[in-house]
Amino acid sequence: MKNDNNKVFVLGSSRIPFAKSQTHYKNVTRKDLMIAALNGLIDQKKLKGQLIDDVALGAVMNSSSDFNLAREVILSTSLDPNSPAYNVQRACGSGLEAAWHIALKAHTGSIDIGVAGGVDTNSDLPIEVSANFQKILLQLNASKTTVDRLKTLSQLRLKDLVPKTPLIDEPRTKLSMGDHCELMVKEWQISREAQDELALVSHTNGTKAYDSGFYDDLVVPYLGLKRDGTLRGDTSLEKLAKLKPAYDLENGTLTAGNSSPLTDGAASVLIGNEKGANKLGLSPLAKLIDFQTAAVDFVHGAGLLMAPTQAVSTLLERNKLSFQDFDYFEIHEAFAGQVLCNLKAWESREYCQNILKINHALGPINRQRLNTVGSSLSLGHPFAATGARILGTLAKLLSQNKNKRGLISICTAGGMGIAAIVESV
Repeated sequence: MKNDNNKVFVLGSSRIPFAKSQTHYKNVTRKDLMIAALNGLIDQKKLKGQLIDDVALGAVMNSSSDFNLAREVILSTSLDPNSPAYNVQRACGSGLEAAWHIALKAHTGSIDIGVAGGVDTNSDLPIEVSANFQKILLQLNASKTTVDRLKTLSQLRLKDLVPKTPLIDEPRTKLSMGDHCELMVKEWQISREAQDELALVSHTNGTKAYDSGFYDDLVVPYLGLKRDGTLRGDTSLEKLAKLKPAYDLENGTLTAGNSSPLTDGAASVLIGNEKGANKLGLSPLAKLIDFQTAAVDFVHGAGLLMAPTQAVSTLLERNKLSFQDFDYFEIHEAFAGQVLCNLKAWESREYCQNILKINHALGPINRQRLNTVGSSLSLGHPFAATGARILGTLAKLLSQNKNKRGLISICTAGGMGIAAIVESV
């Protein structure tokens, strides 16, 4: 039963350093990455032997062999083995979606303590066999005699042995996220220079945050790595300008420098209501207020990564807030161009009226409040881990200041978006 007075808090977070795929974690499984992030949370908050009421963990590039990934992760840690767990998948928003699940349960009082998180690695990809090879294998398994097995195997062709690697292209358009974002930046007239400038700020802010010690209690060293491997404190506009287009090779503006890299990593967040916080003897870091999802019809012309504009608009309207009411904006940087398209759309009265169905432009945000300690362009983007990373980061920022409010916005594959409001305790 809903309890309107049952506030829900972020009680802690932990992640491992993110690494560019096929580098530092190239021989590490997704399960081990998630275990490492969760162990960091267990050590930090002294949760050894603790019963967690529920655990929701996201994974996008998952395997059928990991059908029970979340539960297997829990059983591989020092948490009470009676702690239940389940998998979540909303593409790049999976980590934040998992947090929403746990927060709702804590709000109703059905649980008091929960963990949300996510993991992804492009170094441990679930390779599949071709459709015809799959059919032959299934027939082979059902064969009763040697003759039947030989007859089945005779159908096998050399081309059937070519493996299928998972793609992050949109099945309905056959275009990658980068291809779609190229279409968006052309429509919204976002320049290459503006994209590179946003990328530089992300690297600069991320580097300053690490140097100041901000991430010391958020990132647990793993396998010798202490910082995110994609962070470039020495980059510059000149260096970024030299990079060639990555998608539209002739007329494109998206490059490896202003696009988030393929990344391996995992992140976790401890969530609970007041009863749960007291049970653990923990002081809340931040208060979870509200969440919202949205989707756009990208197949028929809408920008694939524009759904966050709708999610944020709905969220602000329901909570009677404007951009001026926020002190921090944590906008996931899938691409610099994607962020800039979203920002420009919010400033467009025509877009807000025709698409978001509101009578006014949401207006500009204060860029000094945007991704102040770095984001996905600099820190990396392990798909399902990003939402948990952002939530943990924002919770710490809010814990350092009273009477502050933060907004999270994440675009995802499939033309979806998810947003959240978080406040100081």
